[in-house]
Amino acid sequence: QPPAFGFLFDVDGVLVRGSQALPAARQAFRRLADSGGRLRVPVVFLTNAGNCLRSAKARELSQALGLQVSPEQVILSHSPLRLFSQFHQKCMLVAGQGPVEENAQNLGFKHVVTIEALRKAYPLLDMVDQSRRPKEVPPPTTGFPTIEGVILFGEPVRWETSLQLIIDVLLSNGNPGAELQDIPYPHLPVLACNMDLLWMAEAKMPSRFGHGTFLLCLETIYKKVTGRELKYEALIGKPSTVTYRYAEYLIKEQAEKQGWTSPIRRLYAVGDNPMSDVYGANLYNSYLKSAHQNRVQAGVKRSPRAAMPQTEDHLELRKDCNNSVESCESILVCTGVYRHNADVPSNAEKCTTEAVFHGHRDFYFDPSLVEASYIVQDVNDAVQLAFKKEDWS
Repeated sequence: QPPAFGFLFDVDGVLVRGSQALPAARQAFRRLADSGGRLRVPVVFLTNAGNCLRSAKARELSQALGLQVSPEQVILSHSPLRLFSQFHQKCMLVAGQGPVEENAQNLGFKHVVTIEALRKAYPLLDMVDQSRRPKEVPPPTTGFPTIEGVILFGEPVRWETSLQLIIDVLLSNGNPGAELQDIPYPHLPVLACNMDLLWMAEAKMPSRFGHGTFLLCLETIYKKVTGRELKYEALIGKPSTVTYRYAEYLIKEQAEKQGWTSPIRRLYAVGDNPMSDVYGANLYNSYLKSAHQNRVQAGVKRSPRAAMPQTEDHLELRKDCNNSVESCESILVCTGVYRHNADVPSNAEKCTTEAVFHGHRDFYFDPSLVEASYIVQDVNDAVQLAFKKEDWS
């Protein structure tokens, strides 16, 4: 019987911890695969990681899970940027770590400038680390391209350098060697990937700073300096609706390639972080319900800021993607960021929880969005739960 459902698996804290595969992950994929190692259900690996190539993450998952994972099954935090074609011909400053230039080029961007290239072109801008300050005043920079937008792929290594140079680019309208009389506003387009404030690694302390923490610093500095809000052209990665729409598209592509004729009706999103995995799945479920019932864009009536207006504007894929999916169920596991009930507010706390909301500034707070449809111990239990609901053996 062809499957009428698919899985969206988070990676860190669900399938692996750091570089080590969780035992439950291998058990889960033995259930999901047939005797030949082929998946019996469409699967997308939906991670907010972004400091690697899609092909490298697929190889890493293949080794961890003991089956072949293709790059087409992997969505990194920046993967949906391939849909933002209106920026592909612009000169974009790219920040993060890992192969940022190659990632940008693979996504369709033709002209990119790295933070390091900008720093070398304008060495007087980076002044925090005294060991890197120029000993003599360098000659004026000539021939450096005007920057037309900024892509924030993920948290950088030298935060002070990236924060300084990104602010310089925004304040100078892409010409950090020029002296402008007035601060330009609106500023250049900023596209940010991965809004996770925290993430789970091997450390004994519960969580490590994620790219969401870097964005918080950037937003705060920009507002402190200019008195105005930093605006994003797009926020990509979980919990953004555009990321889940892209995941749905890939799930359906897999089903078609396998020759499964039954429409995919339900998605099961398995994660460990209530503020990204659960929030994102629930927000997308709201989108699906709204689209199904009212034929309007997700969340527009409830919160334009959370819905992200670019969700449909940039998804050229929608004309190739029927609207068969009816729901996206969130399943929370206890092997990563989430521990027991610590992250989910009680009824008595809901009125004050917004003060410690770990989600991004541009996503509205709603306690129901961080409440998972189901809470299970690990990913193997999550797969068993979905199979039971689908009457699937």
